[in-house]
Amino acid sequence: MGNDRDDEISRVLGRIPSGLFILTAKNDLGQETGMLCSWVQQASFAPPLITVAIRRERYINEWLNTTRLAALNLVGESDKQLLAHFGRGFEADASAFEGMTIERGVTGVPVLSQALGYLEGHVIGHFPTGDHLIHVLEIVGAKAGDTLHAEQPMVHVRKSGKNY
Repeated sequence: MGNDRDDEISRVLGRIPSGLFILTAKNDLGQETGMLCSWVQQASFAPPLITVAIRRERYINEWLNTTRLAALNLVGESDKQLLAHFGRGFEADASAFEGMTIERGVTGVPVLSQALGYLEGHVIGHFPTGDHLIHVLEIVGAKAGDTLHAEQPMVHVRKSGKNY
């Protein structure tokens, strides 16, 4: 009986739409990375806060715990290049931005020039939740790209709530 219930939960849970984003960060050694993420939500108007959920075993969690800086890059629905590039993932010492044009915002974290726009901020809290860690970022900088309102952001709907 529990298995049918779990399957039903998974079927419905997976249909909750979410955006697709590239989270960028750096560590204390000056290494920089980016990763594809989808579990992002605005959490406050004043101050402006967002939450980002990241699987616990990802090394970027430690970076966010120490440098406490990150940027969220919005991916446009036609930008398959960003998805292909960052969707494969990177080791901590790999060059995540090779072939990409980046800029620097107020935090110094790399941001992607081809993104629809970006939000950058300071991590002000972490919350363990099951197999993910939720990071709360207070937004201190942003930039709208030229196509922010001309193109729709990429939206992701999963077949199952059991995986990405």
